[in-house]
Amino acid sequence: MKTILATAYAINPHKGSEDGMGWNFVMQIARFNNVIAVTRENNRPHIERYMQENPSDVYKKVSFVYFDTPYWMRFWKKGGRGAMLYYLLWQRMVVPFVKEQGLQFDVVHNLNFHNDWSPSYLWKLGKPFVWGPIGHHPLIPSDYLKPYSKKYLLKDRLTWLVKKLFWNYSAALKKAVGKADFIWAMNPSVKDVIAIGEKKHIIAPSVATQDFGWNAEKSTSTFSLISVGRLVPLKGFDLTIRSFASFVRTLPDAERCNVSLTIVGSGPEEKLLKQLVSDEAVTDCVTFISWIDRADVMKLFRNASVFLFPSHEGAGMVVPEALSFGVPVITLDNEGPGGFIDTDCGIAVPKGAYEPTVQKLAEGIRSLHQDPAKLASMRGAARKRFIDFFHWNRRGEQLKSIYASL
Repeated sequence: MKTILATAYAINPHKGSEDGMGWNFVMQIARFNNVIAVTRENNRPHIERYMQENPSDVYKKVSFVYFDTPYWMRFWKKGGRGAMLYYLLWQRMVVPFVKEQGLQFDVVHNLNFHNDWSPSYLWKLGKPFVWGPIGHHPLIPSDYLKPYSKKYLLKDRLTWLVKKLFWNYSAALKKAVGKADFIWAMNPSVKDVIAIGEKKHIIAPSVATQDFGWNAEKSTSTFSLISVGRLVPLKGFDLTIRSFASFVRTLPDAERCNVSLTIVGSGPEEKLLKQLVSDEAVTDCVTFISWIDRADVMKLFRNASVFLFPSHEGAGMVVPEALSFGVPVITLDNEGPGGFIDTDCGIAVPKGAYEPTVQKLAEGIRSLHQDPAKLASMRGAARKRFIDFFHWNRRGEQLKSIYASL
């Protein structure tokens, strides 16, 4: 058994997304090895409260160490503002902190924020160095940003420019790639931007979820779609609403009352998206729910017929959550959510011009609505997809294999 020192900038067992992934990765490491998890000080109360409320023997193999830079180096960071800049600084400063603590370990693992364009410095600790899962959000085609303010197109292009500058010119990034003993890439696009080459690596999703149980005999009397995420252009909620509205317009009035779309999330584009629902004349079929407890989101998944998620991102924790409940996924054919499903458990619509994309998504919804047997088959396949590829235990087994190979 080895001792793994893992830096996980974001850990919060009470949350999903990046914070929840940090927690679950640490717990999976501890299934087979000891782990020293270095994270930010502001995560301490959430971790300690959860561990007190949810005792487990696995905690005996985990030591949490908390680190933040001095206040004068981080006073400007407020919530999400400046998070990436501070992460870069934190990654650099955590190395001398670990050396000062005199910690004993066999392997170092840079666990999150899941970027393939921001360098890690853990190789300086002189131990076998694992990096990842790493990846990036792809460039959003301009056609998909037209419904939103032009500031989003500008921001997306500037962010992409920053990524390209790091990929092409960052000596620190090239050093991290060269020094890594094992790289975990979230999807094949990572190999297009950094020189993994012949290094030891795997290409596998970073996301996973636990088993909340599922109802194999779900009623088919209603057809309910759900979509979950921050209300920002990256998530493609405009496509969700427009494709759902296009589908609804093909239904007889008598059937319309048996279909619904629930959008769970909050964000800066909430007003625009609610106006879009009104403009599309589907207010009676669409419900917005602001952020709720994760347990309540899971209840909504349990009762959903289809997960509609035409997101442009490079990952998507909510897709495995939907699959775990046997909910088929309709999404875009990309290296994020589109790469998580196959034709047995979902529908991936090719990216293209805006209106054809809307219509193809609507056709996907219609095909499952009109064919209960196909929907039932996809439900079983979705559940199997989760068990085979997206249960957290699969990630633990991958980590065990990686560490054993060093």
